[in-house]
Amino acid sequence: MAEPTMQRSLVTIGVMLATIMQALDTTIANVALPYMQGGLAASQDQINWVLTSYIVAAAIMTPPTGWLARRFGRKRLFLVAVTGFTVASVLCGAAATLGQMVLFRLLQGLFGASLVPLSQAVMLDSYPKEQQGSAMAIWGVGVMVGPILGPTLGGWLTEAYDWRWVFYINLPVGILTFVLLTTFLSETASDRRARLDWLGFGLLSLAIGALQLMLDRGEQLDWFNSLEIVLEGSVSALAFYLFLAHMFTAEKPFISPGLFKDRNFSLGLLLIFFVGVVLLATLALLTPYLQNLMDYPVFTAGLVLAPRGVGTMIAMFIAGRLVARIDVRFLLGTGLILTVLALWEMTYYTPDVDQWTIVRNGLIQGMGLGFLFVPLSAVTFATLDPAYRTEGTGLFSLMRNIGSAIGISVVINLLSTGTQANHAELVRYATPFNDALHMPAPAAAWDLATLAGRAALNEEITRQASIIAYANDFHLLMLMAVAVMPLVLLLRPARSTGGAAGHAAMD
Repeated sequence: MAEPTMQRSLVTIGVMLATIMQALDTTIANVALPYMQGGLAASQDQINWVLTSYIVAAAIMTPPTGWLARRFGRKRLFLVAVTGFTVASVLCGAAATLGQMVLFRLLQGLFGASLVPLSQAVMLDSYPKEQQGSAMAIWGVGVMVGPILGPTLGGWLTEAYDWRWVFYINLPVGILTFVLLTTFLSETASDRRARLDWLGFGLLSLAIGALQLMLDRGEQLDWFNSLEIVLEGSVSALAFYLFLAHMFTAEKPFISPGLFKDRNFSLGLLLIFFVGVVLLATLALLTPYLQNLMDYPVFTAGLVLAPRGVGTMIAMFIAGRLVARIDVRFLLGTGLILTVLALWEMTYYTPDVDQWTIVRNGLIQGMGLGFLFVPLSAVTFATLDPAYRTEGTGLFSLMRNIGSAIGISVVINLLSTGTQANHAELVRYATPFNDALHMPAPAAAWDLATLAGRAALNEEITRQASIIAYANDFHLLMLMAVAVMPLVLLLRPARSTGGAAGHAAMD
């Protein structure tokens, strides 16, 4: 018994390294974006493509993972994915232009897409049924904590070395992962006769890609006043409609309609979409807030965000032990309440907020996400027909990735437009007739009679407009959390979820 236990431990280390490496790269570049922006000569809108291109590519390539594993064997696919992801990471670090960076990030996403579902499958196949709930908690730590700890590690690498090291760090991790999986992971049988619905896959990929382009470029091109945005929106809508029509009429569609007959699974998709939005959209807002408005050094910004990951780990281990003993709807409700409380407090943030408040708030939000992910992974698949488990796992990861991509694009666009609108409103009060500007302190700092004084006043107005825009974004995310609360009550309780959690993996 000693040998299988040792082999299982080494396989666990290998697949967790793969999971963390892939999940980490969704956010590790966040704190380095201002440095990349200068190095790659990109605008603020353009540099966000570094984040969204990776997420969209991962979203598109996640659903075919099950077919690829059946067609070529799980171990072979795993090794190809680790190798491709590692090589693409090195290329990202060496990128000289924005175009090269976006291309290499796309490659990272394409190769990395299968790492998370493959890791989930291997973890659950490696443990007996009675330990699968604990295996899901361990796996979930990599999925959820990776993105949260990304800013801390990225900040340290950027400050101590260079922003390119946020990508080069994957090289030693990738090599170690490859060695462990090559040596200790067993291969599964391959089915050369397995077929993929290429039409359905192509239509869904086109719909996701066009939607993301529209969201990324909408604010820059004035949304639907631009022909490009109209075309991208039309292509996305048409492709999605054709995908749905094909799904309900094809003999063997890319995604089986029978999946959505299961109420828990359908509700689980909506809830994991929300988790994806809140997880990465909040980080996409907090990172520039700390660096640009509060003047935090890059490493300090990452360090202040680290407790978010600590809270997630604590909550996930607690949830992993409770998920088979109490109603999962109670755990999900607890997670949503903690998330709402954290976001509500963030709506009152100003650049004067102290570090302890940010740390405490991050700990609460991290615990909220932890209490959401483990029970949600279990209850989503608790009542699903075993025949649909492979497709269901890929679709579950797909919705999380789409939520992340859409969430980042929407909050960044709202931040930009909100800052402009708030600036236009505030500047109306910056006139010589405003008595407040003639008081000694404001008059000395913002003398309207001088060019330097007017420039300083405009800078402060822009800063205040930005603070309001951030608060509005946090308020929107809070309202989203409140809006999804009733969905939890519609879930069917599943008390015996230890094995059900295990079904949330590929066959």
